[in-house]
Amino acid sequence: MTDIISPSSPAANPAGRSFDELPLSPAMLTNLQQLGYLTMTPIQAASLPLALAGQDLIAQAKTGSGKTAAFALPLLTKLNPRRFAVQAMVLCPTRELAEQVTQEIRRLARFEDNIKIISLCGGTPMRPQINSLEHGAHIVVGTPGRIMDHLQRSSLKLEALDTLVLDEADRMLDMGFYDDIAYVAQQCPAQRQTLLFSATYPDGIAQLARRFLRNPQSVKLTEQHEDSTIRQRFYEVSHEGRLQAVGVLLKHYRPASTLAFCNTKQQCRDLLDVLQAQGFHALTLNGDLEQRDRDQVLIQFANRSCSVLVATDVAARGLDIAKLEAVINVDVTPDPEIHVHRIGRTGRAGEDGWALSLCSPAEMNRVDEIAKMTGSEPDWHELDALQSCDNSPLLPPMVTLQILGGRKEKIRPGDVLGALTGEAGFSREQVGKITVTEQSTYVAVARNIAREALRKLSAGKVKGKAVRVRSLED
Repeated sequence: MTDIISPSSPAANPAGRSFDELPLSPAMLTNLQQLGYLTMTPIQAASLPLALAGQDLIAQAKTGSGKTAAFALPLLTKLNPRRFAVQAMVLCPTRELAEQVTQEIRRLARFEDNIKIISLCGGTPMRPQINSLEHGAHIVVGTPGRIMDHLQRSSLKLEALDTLVLDEADRMLDMGFYDDIAYVAQQCPAQRQTLLFSATYPDGIAQLARRFLRNPQSVKLTEQHEDSTIRQRFYEVSHEGRLQAVGVLLKHYRPASTLAFCNTKQQCRDLLDVLQAQGFHALTLNGDLEQRDRDQVLIQFANRSCSVLVATDVAARGLDIAKLEAVINVDVTPDPEIHVHRIGRTGRAGEDGWALSLCSPAEMNRVDEIAKMTGSEPDWHELDALQSCDNSPLLPPMVTLQILGGRKEKIRPGDVLGALTGEAGFSREQVGKITVTEQSTYVAVARNIAREALRKLSAGKVKGKAVRVRSLED
C-alpha cells in the first residue's frame, strides 16, 4: 500500500480545483456543470486523479463529503454503453444508502442516453429485480446479502465487471457483512479496479484491502468540522440520569430536528419510552424494524414530521438529512472517529448545528481521546444551569399523510401536489416533501392544516381516482 495522501499535501492539492483538469469527456463536464458540480471537494480532488488512472483505492471520507461522485465518475468514464452487461457494481451497507447512490449515479450518467443502473436490495421482491437484470444493466448498486442471493441464483453475471466499489465499508463490517463481501468479491474478475470508501479505518478494512485490492493507493482526509458551523458542548451526567438529561437538552435548545445517538439498541428503546412519555414526537431506528416500518420512520424524519430520531451508529449509517439542527450523543462512543462522523451530520451546507454530548464519569477517558484526535479542548457546561426557554410542546412543523397507492398505481409527486393545491385549495408553501414508494405515497403538510388536508384528500381524488388516506400520527 502506498503512503497516505492527505488533503494538505501537494499531491492532493484539493478542493477548489475544477473538474476541467480531469480527463473527462466534454459531455460529462457539461453535465457536471448543469448539476452544480463546479469545483471538487477534498475527497474528489485527492482521489479522482488516482481512480481515473485505474488505481485501486482506499479512501477515508465521511458521508456528505462528495464521495459518490469520487467513485461514480471513474466507473462511468470506463463504461461502454453499447455493451449490455454489468460493468460496475457498488456495495452499500443499507437499502437507504443504496437508493441514494443509485439516484446520484443516474444524475451523473445523464450525459449518456442509454446507461442502465439498477438497485438490488433486500426488503423488496426478487422477481422484479430478476426481470430488470434479464433486460440488461450496466451498473448495479446493492446490499451485500441481496447481491449474494442474485449471484447464487445466477440472475446476476459479473464476467464483464471491471469496477467494484465498496461504499461505507466500515459499516458493512459493523453489520456483519465481511463474509458476504468476500463471497461477492471472489465472484468478480481478478482483473478489475476496486475502490474502497470508509469513514473510519478499523482492522477489518486492512484485512479486506489485503485480500481484494491490488497495490492500492490510500487517501485519508482528516478534515475537522468548522467551529463556526458546529457548536459542540459536553455535559457531565450520572449514568442513570442520562435519559432524563436528553429531555432537558431538547427543552432548552429546542431544535426542530435532532438525531440522538445511543451505543446499544436497548438504550434506544429506553430513551424512546422516556421521550414519548415527556410528550416529544420521537421515533427510533433499529435493526429489529421491518423494512416498511423503517422506511416510514426515515420518511417522517426527513420531511420534518418527527422531532427526534433515536438510533445506533449502525442504524443511522447512510442517512443524509438536510437541515439537521442538533446531534445528541446520549453515550460517548469509544471510537473518536465515530464521534467526528456523528457530529458531522449537523452543520452542513453552511447551516449552524449543535453537537451535545452527555458523559458519565466512567466515560471521561473517551472524551480525552476525542480531544486528542481533534486537537480541541472540550467545552464543558452545567446541565443544571439549563433553563427551558419555552414551556410549549416541541412539535415538529409537519405531519405526514400516507396515501394508499404508489408507483404501482402510477402516482407521481405532481399528482399529489396538484390535488392539494388545486381543488383542496392549499398553497404550495403548506405542502412539504412528497415521497412515492411502490405501494404508498407520503406527503408532509404543515401541522396547522393536517386535519383539513386529510379530510379533503380523503373526499377528493388523486389522478382521477378516490384514495384512502391516513395520518401517521394517529
